[in-house]
Amino acid sequence: MNRDRMLLGLALALVVAALASRYVYVQLRQAQLAKPVKLVSVVAAAAPLKLGQRLEAKDLKLVDWPEGKQPTGSFSRTEDCVGRALITPVVENEPILESKLASREAGAGLVVAIPAGMRALAVGVDDVVAVAGFVVPGTSVDVLVTGNGATGPVTHVILEHVRVLAVGQQAQPDTTGKPQTAPVVTLLVSPEDAEKLTLAASGGKIHLALRNRTDTANVNPPPVFGVTMFLGKAPQATAPKAAAAKPAPPPPYTVQVIRGDKVETLTFPNN
Repeated sequence: MNRDRMLLGLALALVVAALASRYVYVQLRQAQLAKPVKLVSVVAAAAPLKLGQRLEAKDLKLVDWPEGKQPTGSFSRTEDCVGRALITPVVENEPILESKLASREAGAGLVVAIPAGMRALAVGVDDVVAVAGFVVPGTSVDVLVTGNGATGPVTHVILEHVRVLAVGQQAQPDTTGKPQTAPVVTLLVSPEDAEKLTLAASGGKIHLALRNRTDTANVNPPPVFGVTMFLGKAPQATAPKAAAAKPAPPPPYTVQVIRGDKVETLTFPNN
């Protein structure tokens, strides 16, 4: 009985091995007969490149890419990219796309990173305002201003999730993630927000609150009043004083004039 079982197991093993061998043979045969993939050239970065950098021939190289699978907006010739500036940093071997390049007339540097209709505005900061140097290019911040209101000190969030364009003259974050300290931070804002930020910086004290780039929700928190913070009570709005009523003018003089049989009454102002 044991011998029969051994023979049966051996037979099954041989069948399985034969089927596996057949499968491998078929796959290898199909691979040999398959049509080879045709490759085309795509322009890519030869090294890490910075935002605002004007591309030169040495910054670019051609890499092989399957035909028909090229990224949308890619280039096949390096000369089509030379002389144009990047509006976003790229890493080595990353394809250069039309969406990552400024027009040739846009120039180079930080200016190419400012979208149409937006403004770059610099504000003075210190280590406290700039969150100990962790406000770096590419991060997002909320802008808070503290000033004196009708009931005393008040702090209010005037702008939310504002993009940081540069810290000092650096438009790139440190590659190791180290904090960057500088007396000036440049923010990307709308023209209306630029007015708010300028007024806040000149009339009060601003602070930057660092936030996650993926957190784009508008919180719009209510302002915090000093009287509430320190005295524990809500500020009381003072009613405007009513204008003092003007005194009524004195009654006019009245004089009767008699001319013969006629009586006439005349009035004169009592100034």
